[in-house]
Amino acid sequence: MSDERRAELLRQVADEQIQFVNLQFTDILGMVKTVTIPVEELAGALQHGVWFDGSSIEGFARVVESDMYLVPDLATYAQVPWDRQAGVPTARLICDVYTPDGKPFAGDPRAVLRRVLAQAASMGYAYKVGPELEFFLFKLNAEGRPVPTPHDDAGYFDVSSDQATHIRRQMVRALQGFGIGVEASHHEVAVGQHEIDLSPTDALSAADHSVTSRVVLKAVAQLNGLYATFMPKPVMGINGNGMHVHQNLVRLDNGVNAFHDGRDSYGLSVLARHFIAGLLAHARGMIAVLAPLVNSYKRLVPGFEAPVYLSWGRTNRSALVRVPRVSTGLEESTRVELRCPDPACNPYLAFAVMLAAGLDGIQRQLHLPEAAEEDLFHVDPRARGLEALPRSLGEALEHLRRDEVIQAALGPHVYERFIGAKQQEWETYRSHVSQWEVERYLPIF
Repeated sequence: MSDERRAELLRQVADEQIQFVNLQFTDILGMVKTVTIPVEELAGALQHGVWFDGSSIEGFARVVESDMYLVPDLATYAQVPWDRQAGVPTARLICDVYTPDGKPFAGDPRAVLRRVLAQAASMGYAYKVGPELEFFLFKLNAEGRPVPTPHDDAGYFDVSSDQATHIRRQMVRALQGFGIGVEASHHEVAVGQHEIDLSPTDALSAADHSVTSRVVLKAVAQLNGLYATFMPKPVMGINGNGMHVHQNLVRLDNGVNAFHDGRDSYGLSVLARHFIAGLLAHARGMIAVLAPLVNSYKRLVPGFEAPVYLSWGRTNRSALVRVPRVSTGLEESTRVELRCPDPACNPYLAFAVMLAAGLDGIQRQLHLPEAAEEDLFHVDPRARGLEALPRSLGEALEHLRRDEVIQAALGPHVYERFIGAKQQEWETYRSHVSQWEVERYLPIF
């Protein structure tokens, strides 16, 4: 960063009377970590970074290699609106993580995404992403703890019975305060479920925005006496939370959408078809990153608008990859929508593996099979020769262990620590005796 840019930011902070600055980054699992410094320390932080102990962060480093430092990304500066309202003006800066020798830390999820974006750039493309975040608003019990009780009984796009219309508007305003573009917000299919669609932007910014959005939506819900959850399947028998990801490649030399071709029946270029084929080819290998919880696989079941089979189409919302229609004159918005990720994922890693999968499809010129436009939940997928996503986190991890492209995208450091953390989660779940088992089997056996 230039001295001029640093000086400009310091002037802005002074003008806005900021008192504290949150330096934000994420661990490998996507959990937001924050170091807060008084504003008087900001100039030094911009000049030299801020040291911290990486051994205390999930998946970062062993004790013997713990020293790391944060380098703020000045483009991510934003005020925290609720702190200003509370009388403590605070700003936020997202940081990159560096090792003592001045190199990007291999375990920093932001560095993982930057590396795959550089691969795309070497091929002449930028990667554009627009995520859709689904979440539930639940009530709190007398002790102030969240319970899976929806705050309303509204349905998809309902207005009259949607009690959270004003809350979603607060959420959108707060997101905009962080510089995050919002295309739309609405009530989702399930009771108490909502969706906020973020505007498409470059993948690194989109990942920053996704992480920030989870923090913002939880904070606004809390201010309204509710709890926002991105848990993939918090309630049995109704739809779960997904994070559908719209994506396309843009040519660096002229800024043109590389996915559009008006001569194709779906409006897709040959490049876009190879990209989709790559997503399908690596779907099982990357699903542990896109749907990273034991609970994620209780969402990925037939009948709840979540994809199960490796297929693509336009009108088919049971397909893994959907090609949204675009209006005449808006062909530059041609994109594909991957429907299997959920909002519990680490967006940096998720976007990195999606891009790596698509680029592999392009490089190997993978063939895209025929589109599946029928509802796959009511046909025999075996007759169509369709393979299915893994049915558990344990199975997903096995597919990840066999996918060298996705492993390379993550890099050895992140791959090994991600696998280790998730295998431990799976083993803990697999050995747990649930209340369902006790109630079902104890009276019988």
